[in-house]
Amino acid sequence: MFEVKTIAVLGAGQMGGGIAQVAAVAGLDVLVYDSFPGAAEKCQSTHRKSLGKFVEKGKLSQAEMDAALGRVRHVTSLDALAGADWVVEAVVEDARVKKELFSKLSSMLKREDIALATNTSSISITEIAASAGASAGRVVGMHFFNPVPLMALVEVIPAMQTSKEIVERTVALATRLGKTPLKANDRAGFVSNRVLMPMINEAFYALMEGVAEAEAIDGIMKLGCNFPMGPLRLADFIGLDTCVHIMNVLADGLNNDRYRACPLLKQLVTAGRLGDKSGRGVYEYPGK
Repeated sequence: MFEVKTIAVLGAGQMGGGIAQVAAVAGLDVLVYDSFPGAAEKCQSTHRKSLGKFVEKGKLSQAEMDAALGRVRHVTSLDALAGADWVVEAVVEDARVKKELFSKLSSMLKREDIALATNTSSISITEIAASAGASAGRVVGMHFFNPVPLMALVEVIPAMQTSKEIVERTVALATRLGKTPLKANDRAGFVSNRVLMPMINEAFYALMEGVAEAEAIDGIMKLGCNFPMGPLRLADFIGLDTCVHIMNVLADGLNNDRYRACPLLKQLVTAGRLGDKSGRGVYEYPGK
């Protein structure tokens, strides 16, 4: 019976680091690869802070935290991933970058039982799988949500080429990681972003047209719809550039210009106001 013992995570950023953390807490050995200078150190620091909060709240013991940290190993070469039983890609949301990476992975990781999962939030899984050539049947969408340690959902999206066995294993692994796996078909934006992003985009139109101030728009949606975070604040958290990219994927993938990003949203991105990660988006974040 197939069992995942070691998982490789490509990308040590917010999403990749979060995936690595939940895998380590679940008892898996984790290999994390990121070519960006300083990414490993930042990821390790984030893990210590995040897991420390779980210890403070009594959800983990200090011994469990230390054990989880000890299961994560940062590597500097893709060749070091050869011993992994599962791969999750969480690099930049760019179809070209992802396809190049999956082409490399398919030629490097020959074992037919190693799944090649992508954490893309909107890009066609079938398109990514096609870049894997003969390994296309091993490619699957495994869309985690941010922040990964706290969010329960994993969207499981098969490509047209994905084998039934890989889909079943993906569901099983997500469950083992303490997540709730729900299946979606391979359409632009899947379910989550196809519904969420147009709502965020409409909030920007409301702001641009002067329907209400940003704080009021977010407050109305929080209090009126019981959202934990207003759509404009959520856009800053996601990254305004990421929101624009996903809207473009929706517009192109669904062949419908109603999904194009609001001019104000695009203008903020052009100005370098990307949200939390740049210290300024719709709102100001002087401490970031």
